[in-house]
Amino acid sequence: MKFVRVAGVCMVFALLTPVQERATAAPASCESLASLRLPTATVTSAGEVGSGAFALPPPAGTAAVRALAALPAFCRVAVTSKPTADSDIKIEVWLPTSGWNGKFQAVGNGGWAGTISYAAMAAALARGYATASTDSGHTTPGASFAVDHPEKLVDYAHRSLHETAVHAKAIISAYYGSNPTASLWNGCSTGGNQGLTLAAMYPADFDAIVAGAPPDDRARVHAVRLVLHRIVHRTAGSYIPPSKYPAIHEAVMQACDAADGVKDGVIENPEGCRFDPKVLQCKDADGPSCLTAEQVDTARALYADIKHPQSGRVLYSPLLQPGSELLWGALAGPQPFSNATETYKYLVAKDASWDPARFNPATDVEKMDAAAAVLNTANPNLKPFFARGGKLLLYHGWSDQQNPASTSVNYFKRVVDIVGKSAVGKSIQLYMVPGMNHCQGGVGTDTFDKVAAMEDWMARGRAPAQIVASHATAGKVDRTRPLCPYPQVAVYKGSGSTDEAASFACRAPRR
Repeated sequence: MKFVRVAGVCMVFALLTPVQERATAAPASCESLASLRLPTATVTSAGEVGSGAFALPPPAGTAAVRALAALPAFCRVAVTSKPTADSDIKIEVWLPTSGWNGKFQAVGNGGWAGTISYAAMAAALARGYATASTDSGHTTPGASFAVDHPEKLVDYAHRSLHETAVHAKAIISAYYGSNPTASLWNGCSTGGNQGLTLAAMYPADFDAIVAGAPPDDRARVHAVRLVLHRIVHRTAGSYIPPSKYPAIHEAVMQACDAADGVKDGVIENPEGCRFDPKVLQCKDADGPSCLTAEQVDTARALYADIKHPQSGRVLYSPLLQPGSELLWGALAGPQPFSNATETYKYLVAKDASWDPARFNPATDVEKMDAAAAVLNTANPNLKPFFARGGKLLLYHGWSDQQNPASTSVNYFKRVVDIVGKSAVGKSIQLYMVPGMNHCQGGVGTDTFDKVAAMEDWMARGRAPAQIVASHATAGKVDRTRPLCPYPQVAVYKGSGSTDEAASFACRAPRR
């Protein structure tokens, strides 16, 4: 036994010594990183980029181009990682040549990924972070890459995220001669799910995770989107045309807008909204401001749990919330949501010509669950992540027209059920954003500094009691409002401007 103990100690020193040496090594030049040896990966290029000299590959949005034009100089490193014979994961790491804040921030993707998130990297670099992004292992705009390539699907689902973290940290350490003092993940939508994935599957990769609008059980989310579409189009007369959305939205506002003490076009607490679309049922002939009996049933279904057509069991909580009516077309339009169609087409049917009209809710939900199970990476058991001191900031727009707002609420509750209520505010916190659409936009205060909120949390040890968010019209801020830790909501104090955050307090919702 004595020999075993000594051998064990020696092994520990053998594992720790390279890390310690790397942490105290002399800084390297940017060009020398081209010869850096990485496990499972190869550096394909490394070179300095002058201030404002980086140009986005086309197509590039105007806002992204402006952001890049203001970037400071940085060292740009490109990496190709091949953890399996069928892997081809592209990673970029950007390193400030001066003014590094000592930290690392990786940024997430959207949809089926397939591209490096340059604009998000630019935002991180501008704050002094060393930053990284991955294309998740493929370069196609949809899910066709997954057909007959199970390892590429695994890369997309989770492995590329871990590869990015490992190789980026090695590059950061080599360039600066020291390891980052903190590692942060920041993403929304698919990027939000990627954050939950990292917390659950790779709890040692990041110290803090900012996850917005994350679909947790992705296979089921895609399936119920297709179920909802079939419900909307169950008969020739059940579809609600977009021309009627404003009338429905106005009726919802009349019923629920003033519950927070001010009528401002924003429902602070959709969970407390009681609205029955039957109030809009046409009394005589169909018209632009009323709903037929079939359309009333459709509107009710859009706010309701999604149930199995045979057993009646709940497949998923509501996909849409009161206040989201103007954007119902994303999930209840003429065609199903494209990401859901792509999932069934390439992961289940494996047929590029598959027609969504063939989707059968009675049998195909289970098929989707089985074929796309690899996408379900957001396990709510985050005990290992929290045990390391990890922090998870969740946020979601109540008016999200793509990923159900209920997803984040339910995930938050499941995590707390597993780890205990003491984790709330210490290790995990959820902030719901009234009136915000998918990740951004909408009538609500959709602009807020998530990274600054997380930095404050890490410094103080407690999640912010509120986050001040703003709304802008034509580039000018015209409203601020506090975002509250769920389940609290912002309530008007009774005095002061209703467009100022200081006039509101975070309080428990009225039931």
